[in-house]
Order: sequence, then structure tokens, then C-alpha cells
Amino acid sequence: MQKLITWMMAALLLGFTATAANAQKFGYVDSEFIMSKLPAYAQAQQELNTLSGNWQKDIESQKRDLDKLYRNYQAEEVVLTEPMKKKRQDEILKKEQDIKAYQNKIFGFEGQLFKKRQELTKPVQDQVFEAIEKVAKKKQLAIVFDKSGDLTMLYTNPVHDYTEFVLEELGLASEDRNQPAQKGAVRTVTTPTAPAGAEEGTAEEAAPTRTKTSARPASRKN
Repeated sequence: MQKLITWMMAALLLGFTATAANAQKFGYVDSEFIMSKLPAYAQAQQELNTLSGNWQKDIESQKRDLDKLYRNYQAEEVVLTEPMKKKRQDEILKKEQDIKAYQNKIFGFEGQLFKKRQELTKPVQDQVFEAIEKVAKKKQLAIVFDKSGDLTMLYTNPVHDYTEFVLEELGLASEDRNQPAQKGAVRTVTTPTAPAGAEEGTAEEAAPTRTKTSARPASRKN
């Protein structure tokens, strides 16, 4: 009898939980697509590309200087005394260490590129998140998922797509309707990449390639 009562209580609790969950409204947005529509985001990415390119050129120049030091040492090694050899070897070693330290300072974990990316993109991200929050409150959504985030969405019903409402909140909606990015989205700018051997640190950063579904935005919802 006790087992029967316990089972009935568990069944009632499960039913109540399921009903409460069904009563909650939820939706999803494509934040990456939304940000790609903002001129400020494209400008920030372009500035990052320029900075990254300049830093890479600087590193390559330092590596050429190192290579010249090494080739000169090889060419003159036979006529150098042991103390002179040691001095030149130490010079080459220090140059190698300096280049590695500089590379990590720029492209390493929390390096200058990482910090600059945060500085330039955070205002844009905050603007998008504020718009998402406003839409969520207007549409009484309990949960909003990010289609372009780390969460894997195997299927998305366009009925729950609130991307366009966020675009409207940002003043970016168009009469012919903004379309979500296709699978393997092509961006207007390229995310800066660190040179080979550098340890990139990002969040934002940063970001692995993700497979994106390409459902059309839902028809206007009330």
C-alpha cells in the first residue's frame, strides 16, 4: 500500500512538472547572424584583422632577423674562437626566446589580440543582448536559446525563431525579411587568427566553426 501511495505521488509530481514546463514559452535567436548585420561589428572585426596582420608582419620580420643571425653564425663558425661561438649562440638563443615571448604576448592566452577583441566587440554584444532581453520580456519568453552558441540544436521549429524581432528592436529589420545565415555562413570579415605556434586564448571569442541550420524566420508572432 505504501509503495502504491509513493508511486501515485511520484506520478502526480511528474505530471505537474510536465504541465508547468509546457506552460513556459521559449524561443531562440541567431546572435551571430544578428551581429553580422550591425555595422559596428563589421568595423570592429576589420580593425582586429588590421591589427592582427600588422602584428604578424612584425613577428615575421623578427624571425627573418633571427634567421640572418643563424646563417651568419654558420658561415663564420669555423673562424670563431670558443668564447665568440658561445656569445653568438647566446645571442641567437635570446632572440628566439624574445620572439616566442612577444608572440605569446600578442596572440597568447589573454594576449593583446584577445583583449582588443573584447574591447571592440563587447559593446556590440551588449547591444544585442539588451535587444534580446527586451524581446523576451515583450513576448513573455521564459527561455531564449542562442542558435549560434555552443548548444547543439538538432532541430529548430521556425515558429520559435525570434531573430527578426531582435533585428526589429535594433532597427535592422527589412521589408523582404532578414534571412538567417546559411550552413557554413560566409562572413563579411575574417576573424583574426594567430600565427602557427601561438596559443590563442578566446572566448570570443574567438570561435570554432559550427554547423548552422538554415530555417526561415517564422511568420510574425503576436
